[in-house]
Amino acid sequence: MSAVETVEDPNDPRLADYRHMKDRDLSAEGGRFVAESELVVRRLLESGLEVLSVLATPLRLSTLGDALASATHPIYSATQAVLDAITGFHVHRGCLAIGQRPRDTALPAAARTVLVLEDLVSADNIGAAARNAAAFGVDAIVVSPRTADPFYRKAIRVSIGAVFQLPVIRLADWPAGLLLLKQQGFALLGAVVDDSATPLGAVRRPEKVALLLGAEGPGLSVAARAACDGLITIPMAPGADSLNVATAGAVALFHLQQMR
Repeated sequence: MSAVETVEDPNDPRLADYRHMKDRDLSAEGGRFVAESELVVRRLLESGLEVLSVLATPLRLSTLGDALASATHPIYSATQAVLDAITGFHVHRGCLAIGQRPRDTALPAAARTVLVLEDLVSADNIGAAARNAAAFGVDAIVVSPRTADPFYRKAIRVSIGAVFQLPVIRLADWPAGLLLLKQQGFALLGAVVDDSATPLGAVRRPEKVALLLGAEGPGLSVAARAACDGLITIPMAPGADSLNVATAGAVALFHLQQMR
């Protein structure tokens, strides 16, 4: 384990990545992301992704001891007051880490289930969708160019670190990039609110399937629907108009998982 370095100055230059997090986000261009809370940091440490540093209170470092046993990256210890001064907000979980974003992520050759997110902008929905994907055996997540960052701090926190478990692939072209999935043998199923779509219970799982989810409100775009091999819908009680997108994804993924 790396020696723990105690930090007393909120302006310590070694902690530049942590400074004033409330006012800025680590971007994809910078190649880094931040993990928040003991559980999420533990999952990062166990994920195999590169960890650049850990910053936590003495109490959190003591409970993370086993996960940090073989660490070679810097480990910083700070009181709660110093930690809050560094970040610009109250880090009530007392634990942060900076990770290196995965490079050149590709779809695994053995992938059989893929979740595709079109233009989701809510970090909560992206995080919840990633958590559901990990729970129901998804092999990779594919996102459209305008989908928000799955490695945004809040999305990571809501996913409880699930984004560390799954390859996340951002398509440069949309919807043309979906043809790459078709070329690899995936059937594209679009989840929609439409009485003319196939009810989920009647859907028979293809060998390789990509489930498409659209943004809250507009749903899947006309172009994305046209690229699909089939449209599916979740029957609901009279008077109900829709489900939260992450919830709808969980229901559909559970059904597809049961059919494997």
